[in-house]
Amino acid sequence: MELLAYCAPEFHIIKKTMTSVKIALVEDGEGAFAALRSDIVQKCLSKGFEVHDLHVSSSSDGSVGSGRKTPEGASVLLVAVSDSNVSDYLTADTLSLLAEGALVLICSPVAPSELERVEKKLSVLRKDLLLVDAPVSRSLDGSIKVLASGTRDAVSKAQVLLSATDNDFQLIDGGVGTSNKLLLVNNLLYGVHLAAAAESVALGACAGLSTRILYDIISNAAGTSRVFAQLVPHMLNCKDGAVIKLDQVYKQLGLVLDEARKLKFPLPLTAAAHQQVVLGCASGYGNEICSALYKVWGKIIYAHTASSVSVDSLDTMEELAKVAQKVDSLAFVGLGAMGFGMASHLVKEGYKVRGYDVFGPSMERFTKSGGTVSRSPEDCAKGAKVLVVMVANEEQAESVLFGKEGAVQGVSDGCTIVLCSTVSPAFVMKLETRLSAEGRDLHLLDAPVSGGTAKAADGTLTIMVAGTEEAFRRAGAVLLAMGANVYIFKGGAGPGSSVKMVNQLLAGVHIAVSAEAVAFGARLGLDTRALFKFVEKSDGSSWMFTNRVPHMLNAEYTPLSAVDIFVKDMGIVFSEGKRLCVPLPIASSALQQYLLSSAAGWGRQDDSAVVKVFEKMTGVTVESKDLSAATEAGEEADVPTLPKDATLASLPVDWPEDPVEEIRRVEEEGRAKVLVVLDDDPTGTQTVHGVTVLTDWGVDVLVEEFQKKPACFFILTNSRALNHEEAASLTATICKQVVAAASAAGDIGYTIVLRGDSTLRGHFPQEPNAAASVIGESDAWIICPFFLQGGRYTINDVHYVAKDNTLVPAGKTEFSQDAVFGYKSSNLRKWVEEKTEGKVLAEDVASVSLELIRKEGPDAVCRKLCSLKKGSICIVNAASDRDIEVFAAGMIQAEAKGKQFLCRTAASFVSARIGLRPKSPLTPRDLGSVGVTGGLIVIGSYVPMTTEQVRELRAACQNLEWITVDVAAVASETSETRENEIELAALSATLALTSGTDTVIMTSRDLVRGASKVESLQIDWITR
Repeated sequence: MELLAYCAPEFHIIKKTMTSVKIALVEDGEGAFAALRSDIVQKCLSKGFEVHDLHVSSSSDGSVGSGRKTPEGASVLLVAVSDSNVSDYLTADTLSLLAEGALVLICSPVAPSELERVEKKLSVLRKDLLLVDAPVSRSLDGSIKVLASGTRDAVSKAQVLLSATDNDFQLIDGGVGTSNKLLLVNNLLYGVHLAAAAESVALGACAGLSTRILYDIISNAAGTSRVFAQLVPHMLNCKDGAVIKLDQVYKQLGLVLDEARKLKFPLPLTAAAHQQVVLGCASGYGNEICSALYKVWGKIIYAHTASSVSVDSLDTMEELAKVAQKVDSLAFVGLGAMGFGMASHLVKEGYKVRGYDVFGPSMERFTKSGGTVSRSPEDCAKGAKVLVVMVANEEQAESVLFGKEGAVQGVSDGCTIVLCSTVSPAFVMKLETRLSAEGRDLHLLDAPVSGGTAKAADGTLTIMVAGTEEAFRRAGAVLLAMGANVYIFKGGAGPGSSVKMVNQLLAGVHIAVSAEAVAFGARLGLDTRALFKFVEKSDGSSWMFTNRVPHMLNAEYTPLSAVDIFVKDMGIVFSEGKRLCVPLPIASSALQQYLLSSAAGWGRQDDSAVVKVFEKMTGVTVESKDLSAATEAGEEADVPTLPKDATLASLPVDWPEDPVEEIRRVEEEGRAKVLVVLDDDPTGTQTVHGVTVLTDWGVDVLVEEFQKKPACFFILTNSRALNHEEAASLTATICKQVVAAASAAGDIGYTIVLRGDSTLRGHFPQEPNAAASVIGESDAWIICPFFLQGGRYTINDVHYVAKDNTLVPAGKTEFSQDAVFGYKSSNLRKWVEEKTEGKVLAEDVASVSLELIRKEGPDAVCRKLCSLKKGSICIVNAASDRDIEVFAAGMIQAEAKGKQFLCRTAASFVSARIGLRPKSPLTPRDLGSVGVTGGLIVIGSYVPMTTEQVRELRAACQNLEWITVDVAAVASETSETRENEIELAALSATLALTSGTDTVIMTSRDLVRGASKVESLQIDWITR
């Protein structure tokens, strides 16, 4: 590249090696791109570049002709035309006059398919030319933005020129076309956000809201976007500005839809927005800035944004604080995810709160948080001067207020009811009239909230509240305690729900279009995580995009706000639009996406699961793991996935002698300690047979078992379903019973084994610590997660999970993403450090290597264990059953020398330690069930490996009866929903089994997580 009179210091070296830059500008006169092109040229001239204008025009036959000649030897061909068919402008005559190795910069936004035509043309006419995809656009603040992608040589050579047009231009990885693909997706979002902003403001105006107040609230709420924040003031004030014109938006969305049509990819929201823009251009606003789209609404519904309607002022929170009365008696109905946080925070603020919810465990949690609970809404509301209602919908609000044992029957005269649920303005206005008709001086505050469970719990919600002055005076203190931003509308109920309705319109559209955009990006071949990082800093961003798209990228659909919530909320928007005679094409299109998602069975999943509609229909995959974040969080980036067969073949050969017979002899002679296995879930017994499994750990029961002098017995604790504190407490209790029983049975020697998951999930180190607190400090904790049947291997201290013919480090599997027991480290030394939060360093963890086990045998294992410092933690490497048997034999020798061990192991260790040989699986004949009933198969795990096993089972067994239990329904706080699901599954299974049909009961394969580790264990909540 050549440079002419460029004075910036950083380019002095380039200046010495280059003569002058001649830029040939390809332009087509006026058009949507004309203003941007003019700015580009002025910037180039101001930096000293020599620009030669090559004006081109299209003839009637479609051919392109040049009005001026390209200066011979031009080193840059800058293409900046309004026409999207830029390849037509790259004629042989023009290209032949360019210097050897010249740059071709495509600055016009074009479709990826058009850039492919450009590349093909250059490959035929001038292979030496370097192509850079460098679309130029104007941001909302009026500045020019340039993206650039191409080969490394091309982009490097273009940097000086690109810097002249935009000091902060972005270099984009991915080659030619990537920049325009990113811009295409950003323009999709921009266009839909523009149409949604105009639609939402129009609906607010028709609902009687001041559009200026509406803007102030929404621009600080979850419904905001960069387009809304920047362009709505232009709509309201009818001002011009350095913003792209409406006909440019028309062209941009046209390019998006054209490309989608070629790819056969549906874009329903984009299509709806494009039609709105078409209408705006047809109405004569194409040459105005794009915010003029709102003028279309003035023609249709006569809603003029410049004028205020019925509500035009707000009191401040400070003014409310001055008049708010003290509240002595407070009731709270609805202790779901949001309600529980709100009610618990009120308790922390010093309020005496009586609570009620239909789900018993929620009330138990509330009691633990310091609240008191009631048997019904009526009982809860008795004597209350303020009643807060936070339920899911209008039907529930009607039920808790006026149903059987409804709250209105119990409240004191003069009570103020604060309705925080998202309901329609029509419903809340009728409710206010109905309460007034009671004749008991009852008041209503229409107070929907926004902000999510975290803000509910810390009292920083946004609350949009409307009501009478008296209602504010009576309940204002409660509002201020729950919200950091309280927007106050005086005069009666309705405006609060109207504002929330508009916010939900925008939020719902923004989630749906985010799904549409990211799925389209995946179809374009973009890295969806790179796309996210680009858009979140661009004009296509919104609050919901930055908040929900990470859920899509991580395929994490645990509901923080469920799809069905937006089926409800967008339904409210649609109904109010119908009531007010306001057409809502964008909101209606979004509603259809949520209905599709719910109909597909994803209604109880997070609202971001709306992206699954596109994945299901088009076959794209949006998920993209954040590998850099995982590395930063502690995952060892240098632990590779290994070829399974080759890796196992490369290890030393197994120890040649079978140690099992020696183990069995020691057991039979009573020289080995009794193995007491505390099993944290029922799967631990799958590798043993003829072994007692206890579910009762009373001392008398344990004494009886010890007196049988067994090699081993299990105690089923199911502690993996408990939280850390509960699991530790249970472990300590059982260990105390074991100590007492072993002593009473004649001082029987025993070894405690905490049988846990072979993929490292469970209460570590909480359970071993609890056991140690009872039995005393061991010589070592033994960590042995090897489990051959499940494909779990430990090699060089790294734990692997076999998948097909590969060994995947455990920290890179789905198991490590567990909501409660997740981890990053695959190296077990580092895993111990991670789980102990640094209390035990990786360098202080010992290990028994495969080299020692396979070459030196049980005696060497014994010596290694005896050499450990007391209180050590020791990893066991194992890649075959023989490895674990050799280790067990060495451990028995060490115990005979007086060593005491506390073991944290998977299932394989137990059978090896007691010398138990495997036996063939039981058949129906063994069970005596042939010809009596069908067999029952229960499948509970959610992980992809189990899903694959289910797929194979379906293929292999065609005559099974399949019964699917909806996990979200079973986890619901609504007892009726939960019980109906369980009863239906039980009835269906009973009918199938009694008819002699083999039956499968399985979960719906959905992972349901709580908002915290504790909630994930309890699963006793529902999103309100």
